Amino acid sequence: MKHRTTFMLPAALLLAAGVAGAADKNAVPGSETDTALANRVRDEIVMYARYSIWDDVNIDVVNGTVHLTGEVTQPVKKEEIDRLAKDVAGVTGVRSDIRVLPLSPADDRLRQRIARAIYGDPSMTKYAIQPLKPIHILVENGHVTLAGVVGTEFDKEIAGVRASAAGMSFGPIVNNLQVEHPPAKKS
Repeated sequence: MKHRTTFMLPAALLLAAGVAGAADKNAVPGSETDTALANRVRDEIVMYARYSIWDDVNIDVVNGTVHLTGEVTQPVKKEEIDRLAKDVAGVTGVRSDIRVLPLSPADDRLRQRIARAIYGDPSMTKYAIQPLKPIHILVENGHVTLAGVVGTEFDKEIAGVRASAAGMSFGPIVNNLQVEHPPAKKS
């Protein structure tokens, strides 16, 4: 009996290891690695000194290849962000579809006015005091798009209204802000 128990314990451990190994094989290959890689690339970009609320870069990683999309305000930013992504350990390649917005003093003034209108609103103080501002203001030839993440649907609406009230834009404000905690849908 004692001999049988000794045999059963290692057999049970081997069976458990086999089940765990089978579970690992069913996981999507590279998904955990790609997610971690995307987070490391994102960290490099947001810590880049020239990255600001006037830029918006999106990152997608598939099998170690990084795909960058979005807009930046200066050609040097595109070059540096591409280089930063390439330098992250584990990146096997970078495809950059980042667009450089036209250089325009009128667009720069509009960006400033909209930033003051949004971040100067007392109800938006929680975003204004953050070191990495979550609301990005993209202006291209007078056309304004808001990107980033806010906490509530109400904050998204406030940002859109404040941006619209800042004036000088050519057309409606495109409010692409994502809501971090959307309200639960009633069924």
